[in-house]
Amino acid sequence: MPSPRTVFVCQNCGYASPRWLGRCPECGTWNQFVEEKPLEKEPKVALPPPEVVPLRGPLVEVAHRRSTGLSELDRALGGGLVAGSVTLLGGEPGAGKSTLALQLSALYPREGEEVLYVAGEESPQQVQMRARRIGAAEAPILVLGTSRVEDVETVWEDRHPALVVVDSIQTLASADFASPPGSVGQVRAVAARLIQKAKETQVPLLLVGHINKEGLLAGPKVLEHAVDTVLYFEGERHGVQRIVRATKNRFGPVGEIGCFEMGDKGLREVANPSAWFLTDAEEGSWQSGMAVTAAAEGSRPLLVEVQALLVPARYGPGRRTVTGFDPNRLALLLAVLERRLGWPLAQEDAFLKVVGGLKVEEPAMDLAVALALVSSHLHRPLPRDWVIFGEVGLGGEIRPVARAESRVKEAGRLGFQKVLLPWSNAKELAGWSYPELLPVRHLKEAVGLSGLPLVRSRQEM
Repeated sequence: MPSPRTVFVCQNCGYASPRWLGRCPECGTWNQFVEEKPLEKEPKVALPPPEVVPLRGPLVEVAHRRSTGLSELDRALGGGLVAGSVTLLGGEPGAGKSTLALQLSALYPREGEEVLYVAGEESPQQVQMRARRIGAAEAPILVLGTSRVEDVETVWEDRHPALVVVDSIQTLASADFASPPGSVGQVRAVAARLIQKAKETQVPLLLVGHINKEGLLAGPKVLEHAVDTVLYFEGERHGVQRIVRATKNRFGPVGEIGCFEMGDKGLREVANPSAWFLTDAEEGSWQSGMAVTAAAEGSRPLLVEVQALLVPARYGPGRRTVTGFDPNRLALLLAVLERRLGWPLAQEDAFLKVVGGLKVEEPAMDLAVALALVSSHLHRPLPRDWVIFGEVGLGGEIRPVARAESRVKEAGRLGFQKVLLPWSNAKELAGWSYPELLPVRHLKEAVGLSGLPLVRSRQEM
């Protein structure tokens, strides 16, 4: 019998090579190749052929969806967990992934049901201590401290849990491979076995995963392709705001978010996230460079605050430092302001931040960011009771955005008096009374309506 073939696999992207390489030809990283040699296997018994279902046949019963017990998590998932579904949860270390997984484990089971919690990173005693802290000490949770996927399968078959949580997928290993836990081959093999088990038993499976330095889920990309739902846990590590964002969902919409606040007793759901992301209306708290915009995250409109700061660059061209916004879009807006409005911004350091740790990538924030930059450059604040949204084109034109009505309604609900928006969107909302609509066609019009001068005076230079 021939011996198993040894391959070297890149731990960053999963590229396989018959020999060791210093630099991966696929992703370009250095010193990431690890030898992986599968162990010899016993001959497998022939399995019966799988059942096939004709497309034109009777309708197959769709797996039911069940609430997780956390309404914000249900929103991100599209309504709850589907029977037999596999969800991958990733996030920065210390963000609260294990806390969220444990709270889900405590709230999900009904009377007479149990949840299997596989703790690969912590001992059962450590999990028990966290459960007491968040008030889940009496929950019907079975904690399994192991790093062997075979142990998980055995307990799964014996106890028939209602939900299985694996924290984390990178800590489990299969006896069929000689490589260490967390390697590409091990993650791929372990995930495949657990996913197959979830589909066979129709039990939801939650996999907690690590992320790499680029902010992407660590391990082979095939892991994200194999699961049904991918959730990212976002938020500033030293802050209390936490966002659960769905980047893939086979059973619901993509892009939905759930908002939580981290406290001493775990994660608390946030009922009014728009007010959560705005600065308190205190005297002197509103300054130049601040603007409020309406972002559409999934089906939920959110009012968020953006803060811009421009200072003269000391050495060479200006730096661009961004938190929560696309750096390429910031560079684009600075170029438009310099070319179309004549502001000399190339020699200034630009700092931009979305308050609250939220990451917003949609172009509807362009107009608010552009006006915040102008406001900081002129040291003049924008009106406090305005909400600003719209996409800015390379010619300085203001282009329409989707779901304008829901954004305007959210602004009115929180008491904002005026909304600066694209002309095309305002035409769709003809007859709107509150809040007052201020339509603009070009960036110059927006600057003028905001009370900011188009030309900087000598006294302000």
